[in-house]
Amino acid sequence: MTPTVATPTAYIRIDHYSAVHLAAETARSAAKQCGLPGALPDKAAVVASELASNISKHATDGALYIQPLPLGGGLEILAADHGPGMPELGRCLTDGYSTTRTLGAGLGAVGRIATTFAIETRPGTGTLACARLAFPGHPQAARQDTGTVRLPADNEEHCGDAATVIDTGTVRTAAVIDGLGHGPEAGEAAYSALRSFRTQAGAALPDIVTAMHRALRHSRGAAVAIVRLHADRAEYCGIGNVRMVTLSPQQVHHRVTGQPGVVGWRMPTPCTRHLLLPAGSAILMHTDGIEQRWSHTPSDFVLRLPVPLLAVAIAHRHRRFRDDATVLTARPPQVIS
Repeated sequence: MTPTVATPTAYIRIDHYSAVHLAAETARSAAKQCGLPGALPDKAAVVASELASNISKHATDGALYIQPLPLGGGLEILAADHGPGMPELGRCLTDGYSTTRTLGAGLGAVGRIATTFAIETRPGTGTLACARLAFPGHPQAARQDTGTVRLPADNEEHCGDAATVIDTGTVRTAAVIDGLGHGPEAGEAAYSALRSFRTQAGAALPDIVTAMHRALRHSRGAAVAIVRLHADRAEYCGIGNVRMVTLSPQQVHHRVTGQPGVVGWRMPTPCTRHLLLPAGSAILMHTDGIEQRWSHTPSDFVLRLPVPLLAVAIAHRHRRFRDDATVLTARPPQVIS
């Protein structure tokens, strides 16, 4: 599968019922751009409509995030809100159940249509959902243990951040790049670094960063973080203020940031840090469009989220709208014996 990174995450704020139609049309268009065949674009529209309707009827400060799967192979539709949560989640997932005297097909229909559907809720905190639609015959694409959200600054069409994940056997390598500033020139720098990463992804991490540095010498430069995940450990190499956190369902284990410098301009000799990953750990990387304070006292609800929901939870609740904002989450790839 080829990761898809060119188009930012589509963000649809659900602040009025008219946004439900916009969400459905955005999902249909995104599914077609992903190449999903047959009736799948229409099914994606149904999923988006149901998730958006649920937010419109029951929640506040909600939004949908629509994008290709991080490792390719389909589409995902993420929903997040600050609503009252669902005290009876099991009943809400049953067809015919409704608290608003409607048909109540919503979440039950999403579960039937989607290749995979994950939902987490907490009363008083809100609800997070991720519905993934994979190409026919390839359901494993929807089971990727990765997540991304990549959003441009307010009033910007172009996103100056980039992110990608590449799997090579039992090793997963991920990169997050923040072009300096925002807008088209920042995006150009980020994608120059990304193209370099894609050609060097199997090399040692300092060598990848050095190749990016050469590629960005005539650009405005970027901050870069690369992590390589093995079953029980991680290698990290970064320059600039892209941050990484390792966390398990119990606690945050490490908070790391890159060496001072700018890739493409003044860059120190890059070095690699080696971090142990306790069983069940995940990593989360983010650009400075995300407030770093989220990792100081995360709730047990956040710590236990599946990685796709973790990405959208942090992006939705801790985004700085004045800057490009990117979150990437991942676990080590599973070894299939």
